[in-house]
Formats: sequence, C-alpha cells, structure tokens
Amino acid sequence: MDSTDYLVKSMTKDGQFRAYAVNATQLVNHAHHVQDTWSTASAAFGRSLIGTLLLSTSGLDKSQAMTVKIQGDGPCGAIVCDGTANGDVKGYLQEPHVNLPANSQGKLDVSGAVGKHGTLTVTKMSPDDKAPYSGEVQLVSGELGDDFTYYLAQSEQIPSAVGLSVFVDTNDEVTAAGGFLIQVMPGTKDDAIAHLEKSIKDLPLVSKMLRDHLTPEEILTKIFGKGQLDFLQTMPVNYRCDCSRGRFAKALAGLPLEQLKTIYDEDHHAEAVCRFCGKKYEFSGDDLQKMITQKENQKK
Repeated sequence: MDSTDYLVKSMTKDGQFRAYAVNATQLVNHAHHVQDTWSTASAAFGRSLIGTLLLSTSGLDKSQAMTVKIQGDGPCGAIVCDGTANGDVKGYLQEPHVNLPANSQGKLDVSGAVGKHGTLTVTKMSPDDKAPYSGEVQLVSGELGDDFTYYLAQSEQIPSAVGLSVFVDTNDEVTAAGGFLIQVMPGTKDDAIAHLEKSIKDLPLVSKMLRDHLTPEEILTKIFGKGQLDFLQTMPVNYRCDCSRGRFAKALAGLPLEQLKTIYDEDHHAEAVCRFCGKKYEFSGDDLQKMITQKENQKK
C-alpha cells in the first residue's frame, strides 16, 4: 500500500475530545479494483470500509475483530466489512455494478446506492468468544457518516461525529478517500460541543482536503485549531485478506455428507472463491473423497 495511507490518533490538550483521522485513498482504490465497483458503488463501499477502519481502530483491543454489515434497500444490497485494531480491513458488497445519476448537490448518490431504509449492524468478536457482542441500529440517511454516528450514540453510548468521504474521478479511479471520528469524552462542556459542531459544519469534505494535500493531522488541526491536539499514534492502514486454503477446506468439510457426495458425483472437484479478495482455491476429487471418507468414519 502507498505510504500516504495512514491513520492518526489524537486527544485535545484539554481532554474533552478524542479524535482520529485517516487517509485511505490507496486502500479504497485497491478495494475498488478487487471488487470491480462502479463509481457510486465505489463511494458507498469506500465509506463503509473507512467507517469500519475508524470503529475498529478506536474500539477494539488487539485480540478482537469487527464485522460491520450495512443492509439497506438500495441497489448495492448488503455491504460487509471486517476490521481489526491494527488497521487492516476487507469487505465485499452484494452488487458492485451500481452507477446512479448525481444527487441534488451534484455529488455521488451514496444514499441512493445504499438505501435510506435498513440496518447497520456491528459485531465484535474475540477468539474465545462463545457469544460475540452485536449492536444494530436503523439507517438514518444511507449517507453512512450519519449512520455510523448514530450507531455510536445508540449502541455504544458515545456521542461522536463521523465524517466519511470518497472522490471518484471520471475514469472510475478513487483519487481521494478518508474520514474522521471525533468522540466526546465524559464531562465535556456544552459550549465546547457547540464550538466543535460549528467547526465540523464549516469543514470542507475530507476528500476535498485530501485532494488539496492535507494530511490526517492537518485535517484534525483544521477542526480543532492549531496547537490544540496531542498526537498520540500514527498507524498504517491496509486492505488485507487473511483467507487460506485451510480455512476453505474446513468450510467444505463441514458440509453435510450427502451434499459433499453430490459435489463429488456431479463435478469431481470443487472451487471456492473468496468474496473479500477474489482468490480461488481448487479442491480435487481426491480431496473431496478424503473428506467424504473422514465423515463416514466419524458416523461409525
């Protein structure tokens, strides 16, 4: 991934706000190529990936993973993203070939692609979890920044502001993608919140600031003012899939015996394709026969 992609974590010097910002341009453009998204779908998918990145890097410990599922009534269908605390993210969408006319502001119609009615579900898992934590909210606009903000307020009781932005050029390439997440700390004064709200309202789009070559640190400084922040950590962010042949073999071996026999009898092989990265895994007739024999022996 390009070195311009990274996330920064900070805290205001007065301790009233925690703030994150990310440049994920190369990551989202890579995801566009992996999933073959058309322009409006690229924007919707990109915002979903960035929102997942911000949530997972701010709200998980190292052993946990997060899945965000956005199920709206728009033509993109379900959008699924997985994120980790170390800045890795991956995802897919049901229908990547969505290109809608511009909305009333002349921008990509993300809300039209996602849909205004549906749900945003966040599931957090640890390796030893028997019952992972899951929170779900109704979509409020389908623009996704508002929807992630609403999720944090409702499910995690964290008053927040989330900004997500993706710019797609006339060649369908993603040339700017990023976002910010600001969390209000307990005891923050009302006038500080009002000042922040005004600052965000006056802020240009994140994608515009990135195209003007602002860094994540400079974006946060634009929100809070010079010298108001302590920058705590920067970390790389990547579109990274952790699929493996072994994982798909386990899933295949987990199918009912009769289904495995049908695959063997009809096709004499199986092919599994990872939805996140498109990688293909082939399983020969011998592989299938071994799985069938193992299952039959287990029944004895």
